[in-house]
Amino acid sequence: MCGIVGVLSNRNVVPMLLTGLELLEYRGYDSSGIGLLDEHGLKRIRVKGRVAELAQASRDASAQIGIAHTRWATHGEPSEANAHPHLGGSSVLVVHNGIIENHALLRAQLTAEGYQFSSQTDTEVVAHLIDAEMQRGHDLFAAVFATVRQLEGAFALGIASSKAPDTLICVRRGSPLVLGSGFQEHFFASDIAALLPFTQRISYLEENDIAVLNRDGIRVFNGDGHPVERPSRTLDISPESTELGHYRHYMQKEIAEQPAALASTLERALQLGFQPGLFGPQAEAIFASVTHIRILACGSSYHAGLVAKYWIEEMTELPVSVDIASEYRYRLAREPANTLIVAISQSGETADLLAAVRASRERGNVAVLAICNVPHSSLTREAELVALTYAGIEIGVASTKAFTTQLGLLFTLAATLAQQQLSAPPEKMAEYRHQALVLPKLCADTLAMEQELAQWAHELSHAGNALFLGRHQLYPIALEGALKLKEIAYIHAEGYAAGELKHGPLALVDEHMPVIVCMRNDRLADKVLSNLREVEARGGQIYLLGEAGCAAQAPFAHRSLELPACGELAPILMTIPLQLLAYHTACRKGTDVDKPRNLAKSVTVE
Repeated sequence: MCGIVGVLSNRNVVPMLLTGLELLEYRGYDSSGIGLLDEHGLKRIRVKGRVAELAQASRDASAQIGIAHTRWATHGEPSEANAHPHLGGSSVLVVHNGIIENHALLRAQLTAEGYQFSSQTDTEVVAHLIDAEMQRGHDLFAAVFATVRQLEGAFALGIASSKAPDTLICVRRGSPLVLGSGFQEHFFASDIAALLPFTQRISYLEENDIAVLNRDGIRVFNGDGHPVERPSRTLDISPESTELGHYRHYMQKEIAEQPAALASTLERALQLGFQPGLFGPQAEAIFASVTHIRILACGSSYHAGLVAKYWIEEMTELPVSVDIASEYRYRLAREPANTLIVAISQSGETADLLAAVRASRERGNVAVLAICNVPHSSLTREAELVALTYAGIEIGVASTKAFTTQLGLLFTLAATLAQQQLSAPPEKMAEYRHQALVLPKLCADTLAMEQELAQWAHELSHAGNALFLGRHQLYPIALEGALKLKEIAYIHAEGYAAGELKHGPLALVDEHMPVIVCMRNDRLADKVLSNLREVEARGGQIYLLGEAGCAAQAPFAHRSLELPACGELAPILMTIPLQLLAYHTACRKGTDVDKPRNLAKSVTVE
């Protein structure tokens, strides 16, 4: 959730810290700050507000060592006093992502020792604990090591101290941190995006690692305090991938990147066929033993899982259950025998999902398959099987290309299981391959309809509420469309299975209620048309997104837009106009599209 950057260099680190924070703004935040260490000691600059305001406040600052932070409020309101870094005693600065669960007890102990607190945060406890350990004679590393052993919860820490003038320390427990090295300078950050302008040589900290950065290099210690090696990698990611280019917002850019992202994600399946090896060397044996699938996810990824349930059950006859990770982790139910867990996450660091995966280990499963956009995330390291989406860096908080590439991989999974479990006939597999092959082109054709959807958005921007309807595979897409409108346009919207309309939501329909409908020209078309007649009879405004031929069947719709038919992959294609509709509605309303209020990109706390 929060963003962390640390830099140790022979040049002024302030511009680098600010650039890193700008590249982490997508994670969501309400205040920001930097902490600097120079020959005069420690200095803090903090603001309640955006990084641009922090840059103005620190325009004359200079140092060769510093840490920086964007805060998403958990303990204490957004304010300068609660902004990071926090000061321990007079010698320690700390930035922190995560939650210290036993902070209240530790605060009471520190208060009894004479420490005074100037914030409402749990983070300030960490800073004072480190100072207290140093007062007992420990050096900075020993003080951090002793402090971490007292903390409960999940966190990432960045630490600087005037008593260690050429050192930065960072700690990872349950919240991601990545290290980077350049020419005579070293970095840490909560996301590789913050490091791309400065280095592509990175390494990932493992759970409970402590890294010490100084002029000589970086040393890493495990949770027992023993030196360890963490392999470095050279990223094949261009810094330009984080630039906005000619687009108005990152969300608009990322919507437009979906044809290429889907083509990259589906490329191996199209080259090799729907083979188990796409998911890892153990996949063939694991898939052969699977008799039940449990999908775990949050947010948009949960909606992708719901679509996958339709695909897998219809293509393989395997029973599939889909759970919201934050609910599953607290249920006390064992898994059916031979259950495969499919865990879906853009970042691979979602706290609720990781906890749910670990809970599934205790309930009995065959293995965990991670579907993720980050190759060396916590989720991919915990899973036996891994399938990567090649969406690239997604900066907009509202998921777009990450969601559709997740769907692309889930379709690949369903087709692979169909081939292995049922020996699906060659003509059926050829049909699946053809649908995947033409999908990127059809997505590009759909993007060309943006201006018409912008006209729809002009009308929708005046609405206070909206309903989204879909049947079968398009029901989860209705949920996703409603979520997008809520996330970025701040319009209350609900998605429903169209058959549920008469079981309650119809009471809301009148001439002021826009009803956005996703429709295929298939065996359920007549059912959807009956639902639309119910809306028409109550005066509701119908906005129809349908396959070719649907508009002619619903001439009473207020607005209609026809999309190309693409068979089983219709949910992916139907998602794009809903993204564009939400995007242009938000633009009409003047909201902060890429950084919607109160939300964060990567939810690394419960």
